[in-house]
Amino acid sequence: MRVLRYPMLILWLVIAACGSTVKNLSPASAAAAGTSVAAFPSEEYRIQPGDLLDIKFFYSPELNEQIPVRPDGRIALQLAQEILAAGRTPAELTAALKETYSKELKKPDVTVIVRSFGNQRVYVDGEVAKPGLIPLTGPTTIRQAISQAGGFLYTGNPTDVLLIRRGPEDRPLAMMVNMKKVLDGTDLGQDIYLKPFDIVYVPKTAITNANLWIEQYLNRMIPRIGFTAAYPVGSGTMGVDTSSTIITPAK
Repeated sequence: MRVLRYPMLILWLVIAACGSTVKNLSPASAAAAGTSVAAFPSEEYRIQPGDLLDIKFFYSPELNEQIPVRPDGRIALQLAQEILAAGRTPAELTAALKETYSKELKKPDVTVIVRSFGNQRVYVDGEVAKPGLIPLTGPTTIRQAISQAGGFLYTGNPTDVLLIRRGPEDRPLAMMVNMKKVLDGTDLGQDIYLKPFDIVYVPKTAITNANLWIEQYLNRMIPRIGFTAAYPVGSGTMGVDTSSTIITPAK
């Protein structure tokens, strides 16, 4: 069993080296990590670089602008210096703009609308059909993200899916979720909502790790002992090969 644990052990060691902790998901640990368990996320949206903003002035429409948030998180508007937008909620940015424009306008009634979202993505990796970046166009759970990545491969282990999230001071926080309980409906609370830049990793099953170890360390280093033969059967031929040591999953 020691061999079967190596792939996940290596991943855990990498995370541990970054100062994070691997936890099994529970309501308490999920709350500490800032996740929403079996509930719609209640956090107010914060503007990100790449977002497209509509800035509308009710009494001064000539100042209306549609402007993207720069990679440094700032925007530049008429009659105002550069203003930090990233990390603020639309309401917080509205308040900042009102304060800035109060020096230039008698009635600086401003509205900030997020027209499109830029860097709202998560990464799904491991034993899925199409690993890669998944855009967050709305509230998305782990199950939905895996589905958008093509679903589990037969080699994937749904009971030990790893969720890696940015924690305090950008230190990675890792949580283990059991998606098998989500798929069979026994614990839908495991299917938490994702945040931008989350990483969902689907590990291999134990039988897949065993096959890989046998192929790399036994079959390629130790000569196979066996024989192959072919026998005529009717109008065809039946082949026998006893040199393979690859384990096949039980069905």
